[in-house]
Amino acid sequence: MKTLIIEHVALTDLPAAWLAHLPLAPNTRVTVRIEEEQSEEQSEDQSEEQSETSPLTANPLFGMWKDREDIADVAVHARQLRAARYKLDGSGSEG
Repeated sequence: MKTLIIEHVALTDLPAAWLAHLPLAPNTRVTVRIEEEQSEEQSEDQSEEQSETSPLTANPLFGMWKDREDIADVAVHARQLRAARYKLDGSGSEG
């Protein structure tokens, strides 16, 4: 099932049962999102996958040098690339 999102819905257009759970001003507009709920098992699987991937490792550039045979030590190589642009204190180099 795909997710259905309806934006800018007036409270008066919502079912009465929903209004009982929404203590909002009568002229308020809301966004309604309808999607299939995940089972607990699906939620656990998804949270395990997310814990294995950090925002850094999710970046497509992460690991871009891992298969390079001409770079023996990636950390040293990266430090050398940065050295031309930054001083040890983190400030930019002049030039």
